[in-house]
Amino acid sequence: MIAFLRGRVLEKHPNRVIVDVAGVGYDVLVPLSTFYGIGDDGSEIVLRVHTHVREDQIALFGFTTALELMMFERLIAVNGIGPKLALSVLSGIEPQDLVTAIHRGDLARLTRIPGVGKKTAERIVVELRDRLPKAAEAEMTGAPSPTTADLLRDDLVSALANLGYHQQAIDKVLEKVPTNGKEVKFEDALRAALRELARS
Repeated sequence: MIAFLRGRVLEKHPNRVIVDVAGVGYDVLVPLSTFYGIGDDGSEIVLRVHTHVREDQIALFGFTTALELMMFERLIAVNGIGPKLALSVLSGIEPQDLVTAIHRGDLARLTRIPGVGKKTAERIVVELRDRLPKAAEAEMTGAPSPTTADLLRDDLVSALANLGYHQQAIDKVLEKVPTNGKEVKFEDALRAALRELARS
């Protein structure tokens, strides 16, 4: 699974960019927030990548910031929201503003995003209000930096969502997986979570 790309811009369009990595061109779908931060053809580019696998397609979605990537992965975990709609959401609102709108339950702001109706906006608020990345909340509110356990949990949520597990199942299983303590490693916690999910 591709999670990171560093190379040069071969070609760019408002919704996609082709990245030349050592002579191999990767076609990456991007939101407008990422597109506007990309340099001209030939300039160096670094993207965080979400690899989306379906039976008939493998698609790469690229982002310039960790917050963009995290919000994308939270959005596709919402019932009824696929990768293309999640990309449209991030193209219609800055990630920080999206965090604020969700926390405030600002349906009017969310429904101004192209492709987002009232029911979709309500699902986004209901399913994500209490599940936003701790790092995003700290960035928005000036709160203390997230703990190691918080960051580990966020990484586990992201990894399990990438593997196709629904957010409700992820939340349930993470209640049983220890994430406290410096000695807890991501790989060990992920294996434990996958074992629990296999039992359920």
